[in-house]
Amino acid sequence: MPKKYIYVIATYVLMQLSSYLVIPLEKNLDIDPIILTVSWSIATFLIALAVSCYLLRDEIRSFFQSEDKSIGQIILWSVLGFFLVIIAQNVSGLIERYVFGVTASSENTRVLVEVARQIPIFIIIISVLGPILEELVFRKAIFGSLHKRMNFFFAAIISGFLFAILHNDFSHLLTYIAAATVFAFIYVETKRIIVPIIVHMSMNTIAVIVNLSIDPEELQKMMEEVQLILFGGF
Repeated sequence: MPKKYIYVIATYVLMQLSSYLVIPLEKNLDIDPIILTVSWSIATFLIALAVSCYLLRDEIRSFFQSEDKSIGQIILWSVLGFFLVIIAQNVSGLIERYVFGVTASSENTRVLVEVARQIPIFIIIISVLGPILEELVFRKAIFGSLHKRMNFFFAAIISGFLFAILHNDFSHLLTYIAAATVFAFIYVETKRIIVPIIVHMSMNTIAVIVNLSIDPEELQKMMEEVQLILFGGF
């Protein structure tokens, strides 16, 4: 694995671990804990994204300097990928429900929606910063490196499993792995990380809009019937 990818992964891990620094601050600062947490999350996500983009600056520059950006292919696969993720998410949700007996809604989704409901600016992490960083880390760095050493299936499963672990939602492990596999598939087919980023951002944006547009009690009932998973986190 190239050193720059290791640094990207390390940056992401440090960003996640930095959330523990908020705990002592909550005790010493006269600030609403949720406001402090959201502010800290946005700041650290922005820093991590800036560092990651700097580390990958050569690849980003080559994309924008390329005369053949394959815009048509990017649009086509972004639309196709969006529907593929929806299908994968719902099929895996049905398997979890009727094969493994998982009926509870996603705790990760519930927490993220509740935070976004209280402080709407948090949506920027769910819809923009989270998807970009996660695709750079899990698809470009981790999956991309694994795929050079093993076949697609194993590389996708391993990176997808790590993707699921991040969200700490093990009851819906299959759903996360299925979605991650689709992201990896469209990345391989297009050879452009921008495509799974667009699909990931679209999925999260629509999911959060749907979640916030429905009454919480009604949403809870809906989530017990349909898998509504947000791929993002603190």
